[in-house]
Amino acid sequence: MTVTITAGPTRITAGNPAWLRVRTAAESLQALQIQDGSVPEPGHHAAAALEVAAITGAVRELAPLFRHDAAYLDAVVADFEAWAQTGFGVPDFLSSLLAFQPQLQRQDGLAHLVIFPMYTQNGSSSRLVEAVLVEVIWPDFVAELEAGAFSNKLFVPIRFLDFTRGYNTNSAVLFPETVAVRETPAFTWGAIFADREAARFRRVLRAAADITSLDLPAGAAELLADQELAEATFVMWDLIHDRTHMRGDLPFDPFMIKQRMPYFLYSLEELRCDLTAFRESVRIEKDDDARPEARRHAKLVQYAIIFDRIFRFAITGSRVRNYDGLGGQLLFAWLHQHHVLHWTDTRLRIDWDQVPDAVIALGAAIDDLYWRSIDRPKTAHWLAAYQLVSSTLTPSPASLWAKGADALPVSGPPRGLTDQVLDDEFPLSMFYEALEKKMRPVIESTAGITGASAL
Repeated sequence: MTVTITAGPTRITAGNPAWLRVRTAAESLQALQIQDGSVPEPGHHAAAALEVAAITGAVRELAPLFRHDAAYLDAVVADFEAWAQTGFGVPDFLSSLLAFQPQLQRQDGLAHLVIFPMYTQNGSSSRLVEAVLVEVIWPDFVAELEAGAFSNKLFVPIRFLDFTRGYNTNSAVLFPETVAVRETPAFTWGAIFADREAARFRRVLRAAADITSLDLPAGAAELLADQELAEATFVMWDLIHDRTHMRGDLPFDPFMIKQRMPYFLYSLEELRCDLTAFRESVRIEKDDDARPEARRHAKLVQYAIIFDRIFRFAITGSRVRNYDGLGGQLLFAWLHQHHVLHWTDTRLRIDWDQVPDAVIALGAAIDDLYWRSIDRPKTAHWLAAYQLVSSTLTPSPASLWAKGADALPVSGPPRGLTDQVLDDEFPLSMFYEALEKKMRPVIESTAGITGASAL
């Protein structure tokens, strides 16, 4: 299938010969690179130089189709040429990264050609040359939300058109943090592939609803039927989620970047952001002054959060410190124990009229934990967070954390506490063990999925 997009006045397709030369040359370079992005073997330098020349030549040919990215494309050509001229050491693409500013031109359908040495989250951990051809997803109602109460100047939702093999994975983000540079700049944007998020959601939900005999509400059924509707829904969810990381009564650095902490704290932070998006969507849905399209999507966001969390997040990935998985388990168990979600006669049923209050209550419990943390020592905050999770989910019988402070090295450095957290501190319940076995092939099939491939 060939996807056609508009980039300025000229049309471009994923089958464009110059783009295909970029993709082919980038993947050939990957075979010559090592983890840090360099090409250390002198015998490979001639081949690498040919691939760089193919990339720079093709980028120059494509540049007239991307006039809005002229400064970036000039800089990336210069960075590639400098990398080759200096012997293919550890690449430094700081100049081109600083020139690429997609957040300044969020226009629905605007295309970007992006190529950097970078790792791909949930894909390759090596900084290899990767290229993506993308377009921005920016519906009018999202633009109005962002211009109003949900300002998020760094957020760029995008759609795949084509990509190199590092993105033929589960990776659904394009972050500047992943690019090979000599020094860390101030990051000014973050891009999320809403089409991949929507496509895998639709595939997983369709299978899970069938396996659990769940009758889907009308709005959720609409999401299954319409990829574009699902994409816009995920853009709204991501917009609110992303901005939440730096808002609220927070501990310093809620991302916990470069800090070694128990993984259940990451679970609570990601869940907090999703539950904030849920709560705000409930409010928008009930706001008579809100744009009808925003109110419609606000209801769909609620379905997306619930179903993606309980069906995909909970059973995706390994059981080694899987913080998103733990968040999904926690939401499911909370709804079940508050008698909103029912597993009876091997059928799943959800009382949707009671869901908002129950979900908002879980969000409030996490918010209260954060508010109290400001007055607590780190160790006490960690113990309180564990208590919040373990009051709903059953820890492993082998857990020292479950035995409380008396069993833990609370008088030593925090690292000692982190070392005592099991890789699978909160194992899957019997429900999820059975569901995971049935859903595993479906979830594995979503690697590399895009909106176009899901149609």
